[in-house]
Amino acid sequence: MLPPRDPRAFRSVAIAVVALAIAMGYLEGAVVVYLRAAVDAGTATSAFDPVAFGTFEAIEIARELATLVMIGAVGWLAGSTRLERLAWAAVVFGVWDILYYVALRLAIGWPASLVDWDVLFLVPVPWVGPVWAPIIVSLALTGCGLLAARRLRSGAVIVLRPAEVVATLAGGALVVVGFLVDADRVIDGGPAPWTGWPLFWAGMALALVATTTALRRRAGDAPSS
Repeated sequence: MLPPRDPRAFRSVAIAVVALAIAMGYLEGAVVVYLRAAVDAGTATSAFDPVAFGTFEAIEIARELATLVMIGAVGWLAGSTRLERLAWAAVVFGVWDILYYVALRLAIGWPASLVDWDVLFLVPVPWVGPVWAPIIVSLALTGCGLLAARRLRSGAVIVLRPAEVVATLAGGALVVVGFLVDADRVIDGGPAPWTGWPLFWAGMALALVATTTALRRRAGDAPSS
């Protein structure tokens, strides 16, 4: 087991990681505004333009992959074990995604509401959903990531049982499928009702129950090896 660490180190790392994620979110929003303005001859009114999709698809995909690399790199540098690195990466992803929407709202007034549709990712295929859904995911990632990182940074042990790992991965998969089911229809300009919301909520519940169960378990409750 790793030796206990000074809890103040967690605060220092958390402040630095969150500050970087906020800056990343603003930068990402600014890039999207510039791309949309270039397409719309000076006016950007949304985060996604189906007409420009073909022209900028390669740039958008490269930007998303670059963002994921940065998130992984920050997690790697901030943590010292695989689990702690994953926790910090979750924090960066969550804060970045929320600040991305904040930046767009301040810059172009979009999203006008949390029920506005957005194309969330293009890798490997487009994901779509109302803005509130990725914000819920990001809040969960930020909260669980900070809790896990704090425990690990203080020297505590988090034991993930196989059933919890499977449940978390299955929950994440359900959330992703919920974002995929309406993608073609929404991109083609179809009606707005989101049919993937039952999968989304089922996945969120499954993943959160498994994660919080592992985080609440005391070291003495872990199975002996």
